[in-house]
Amino acid sequence: MSSLTRWMDRSLYPELGDEWDNRRFRQYLDANIRPSDRLLDFGAGRGRLPLMNFRGRVAFAAGVDPEEAVVDNPNLDEGQVLPLPSGRIPYDDDSFDIVVSLNVLEHVEDPLSCFREIYRVLKPGGRFIGKTPGKWHYMPAVATLTPHRFHVFFNKLRGREDVDTFPTLYRCNSRRAVCRFADESGFSLSEFQAWEGRPEYLRMSAPTYLFGYLYERAVNATELLAALRCVIVFKLEKPEKPSAPRGRIADRDLTQRGSRLHGGHTPP
Repeated sequence: MSSLTRWMDRSLYPELGDEWDNRRFRQYLDANIRPSDRLLDFGAGRGRLPLMNFRGRVAFAAGVDPEEAVVDNPNLDEGQVLPLPSGRIPYDDDSFDIVVSLNVLEHVEDPLSCFREIYRVLKPGGRFIGKTPGKWHYMPAVATLTPHRFHVFFNKLRGREDVDTFPTLYRCNSRRAVCRFADESGFSLSEFQAWEGRPEYLRMSAPTYLFGYLYERAVNATELLAALRCVIVFKLEKPEKPSAPRGRIADRDLTQRGSRLHGGHTPP
């Protein structure tokens, strides 16, 4: 990172630092978490981010991920491998008060089965809170048009290890998609937000940084452009007296239509 870029950081975004979006998400979670909660981190991975450490913050912090490294995740009281292709979360019905997901849903092949599994393991009145890239931001647009090997190369330039770059699909990355999958799985939408901040993906040079800054100013100037912001955050709630999700097909929909979760936390 050049000294000019760091100067632009201090001048244009003095209130923001590295991983500003993840830190803001953690603040959002802390406002929605109770000490008595049983929490599940969906797509917890190997625990690369200390910001996702919930041990001691809640009564029980569990996590699931397709990667076996989740078993040794230091941020959890217990980590379990999420089996593929079934995608069935290895916990009983009504096990958790809250499920959280940080930069995972962009990797999910079958969001509806994923949402239904999360619904199943939540207690009545439980909350599902997720953060994922917004589909119409320039970063997912470029990611959709480029091969995965380019994502690995680009993230390496940004200082990210190869093992933390995963294939992206962006099938649940807009308000419309979240609302559809929530409705079909039985959830109600409680909150939806779209964030844009320091242009993390354009900080490799002053000209690209300037473009990112002007873009940020534009999309934050009006809610009419909220769909173009970098990050979406939502909170879904399971009803106190759950009703059958719309379009649910007996038990076979979770065994035959498993969620293909590629794992990891950070998109290209």
